[in-house]
Amino acid sequence: MADSYTIKTAQQKFSAVVEEAADHPVTITKQGRAVAVLVSIERMESIAETMELLADRKAMAAIRKHRSGKAAYHDLSALDAI
Repeated sequence: MADSYTIKTAQQKFSAVVEEAADHPVTITKQGRAVAVLVSIERMESIAETMELLADRKAMAAIRKHRSGKAAYHDLSALDAI
């Protein structure tokens, strides 16, 4: 199927467009201009989770520390002591 639909076509084929959005984002256009994107709930939840991580200063610091090779790792058994 297509990756882009006009509003009119999307309305006419709504069920098929929703099924397509389960595989990849679908763009909705009006007068040749993109006005909306239909995404699956799983993709939207993933986007929201990513945004939460990006907004968390401690999480981002930990990610940067890991990427720079400066993170310290401990065996999971260390959690038993807590």
